[in-house]
Amino acid sequence: MIGWSVGLTGDEAHYALYAAHPALSYYDHPPLVGWSQWPLVQLGVSDGTLRLLPNALWLATALLIYHIAIRLHLRSAPLSDPSQITSSGSWALLAFCLAPLPHVLGLGLLPDTLLMFFTAALMLQTLRLLEPVHASELRQWLLLGVLLGLAGLAKYTALFAAIPVAVCLLLAHGARLLRHYAPWLAMFLAMVMVLPVFLWNASNHWISFSYQLQHGAGSHWQVSHLATFMLVQLMLYPLLLWGALAAIRQIRIIEQAARWLTTFALLPFGVLAYLSGGGSSLPHWTAPAWVALAPFAGLGLSRLWAGGQRWLIWLLAGLQATFSLGLFLLILSAGPTQLRSDDRQPETFNPFTDFYGWDRAGQHALALAKKTGETRLVVQNWTLASRLAWYARPLTVHVIAPGFDQFSIWSGPLASGANALLLDWSQMAYQQPVGSGQFERCEKLDTLKVERAGRPIAHFSFYLCTNWGGQPQPRRSG
Repeated sequence: MIGWSVGLTGDEAHYALYAAHPALSYYDHPPLVGWSQWPLVQLGVSDGTLRLLPNALWLATALLIYHIAIRLHLRSAPLSDPSQITSSGSWALLAFCLAPLPHVLGLGLLPDTLLMFFTAALMLQTLRLLEPVHASELRQWLLLGVLLGLAGLAKYTALFAAIPVAVCLLLAHGARLLRHYAPWLAMFLAMVMVLPVFLWNASNHWISFSYQLQHGAGSHWQVSHLATFMLVQLMLYPLLLWGALAAIRQIRIIEQAARWLTTFALLPFGVLAYLSGGGSSLPHWTAPAWVALAPFAGLGLSRLWAGGQRWLIWLLAGLQATFSLGLFLLILSAGPTQLRSDDRQPETFNPFTDFYGWDRAGQHALALAKKTGETRLVVQNWTLASRLAWYARPLTVHVIAPGFDQFSIWSGPLASGANALLLDWSQMAYQQPVGSGQFERCEKLDTLKVERAGRPIAHFSFYLCTNWGGQPQPRRSG
C-alpha cells in the first residue's frame, strides 16, 4: 500500500534515472540497480509498479533466510524433531520481518536491496557447496559464479560477501579445492560479469573507485560517532541481535565450515562500524549483514523459546513491531502533526516530507518550461536533482554546486551566460544564486505548496534566472 501512496525518494529517483540513462556503470555505484529497472522504465510504468521489484526482492530474501536457518539447524542437530527444525526457520523469518530498515529497502530499490538478496543467496549456495555431493557438480559452481558476479554488479561492498564464501569452502574442502577447475571457473565467470564496471571506470579516469575511497575515509574519526552508530543498530535490530547472541553462544555444535558463515555478517558490519567513526556509514548499509545474521538468530530464538525464556522475546518482538509500524505510519502521515510548513517561521526539519510533492513539482517545472521557453532546470544540491530530473523528464537538470557527481556526467556544467529555471525546496532551502560569478538576476515565478491530510508540510519555489556566471557558490538559507 505504501509503495503506491508516496512518491520516490531522492535515492530511488537517482537509481531509476540510471535506467533512463543506460551505461556500463555509474559514478557512485555499479550498474545493476539501473539495469534491473530498465525494462520497467522503458515501459513508462508508475512509481508503484517500479516498487514491485524491491517488494519481490524483499520477499525472496525472507524465503532464503528461512531455508538457510533450516539447513543450519540440520547441520547442528540432524536428528531433531521436524517441528524444531521449522521453528528455527520461522524465528529467523520473524526476526527479519520485524526489523524496520529491511522493510524500507523492500519499499524502494537501492543497491542495498539487491545486496540483501545476493548475500542470502550466496550463503545458501555456500551451504550447498559445503556438501561433497554438490561440490562435485559443475552447475553448482557456475551458479556460485553468477551470484558473485551479480553481487559485484550490485554494490562494491559485495567484496565482503565474496571473502566468506572462499573461507567457508576452503575450510570444508581443504587445499584440494584449489586443484579442481570448477572453483576457478566460477571465479572467472564472476570476474567476466563485473568487467563492465572496470571498462567504464577505465574510460572515466577510475572516478568510481576514487570516489568510494574518499567517501569511505570520511572525516576525523570520533568514538562518539561509533557509539551513535552502534546505538542506532541496537535500536533497529534488538530481537535479531538477541537471537544471534544466543546462537553464537552455542555455535560450537555447528561444524566449523558452516560456523564461519557468520563472517557474512561480522566482516561487513565490522568494517562499516569502523567507518562510522569517521562519519561515513549510513544505518541501512548494514542491512545485508543483518540478513546474514538472521538465520543464526532463528536458531538462537528457537532454543531460547524452547528453554522457557519467552518474556524477553515477546518484549523485543513487540518493540521491533512497534518501531516498524510507527515508522510506516509516520511515512503515511508525513511526520508528526506538529511539524508544519509556516511561511512566517523558519520551517522545522521533517524527513518524512521527502516522499511528497516532487511529482507535482516536476510537472509544474514542465509547465513553466513550456511557458517561458527555458529547457534547462537548475538546483544547488545534487540530492535535489534526482527527483526533479525524474519527474520533469525530459528536461535537462544541472547542479550548480562545486564538486563532481553523476549529473556532471549526465548534463555537465551549466554554460556561462545561460538562462535556467531554478527550483528551491523549503526543506533544503538555499539563498538565491545571484551575484558575482553567479546569475545576474533571479525572478520568482511561482510557489507550490505541499500538503498532506490538509496540513502544509513544505513548499517549492520556482525562479527564472538569467546570465549564469559559471562560478557556483551555494549558500544555505537560515
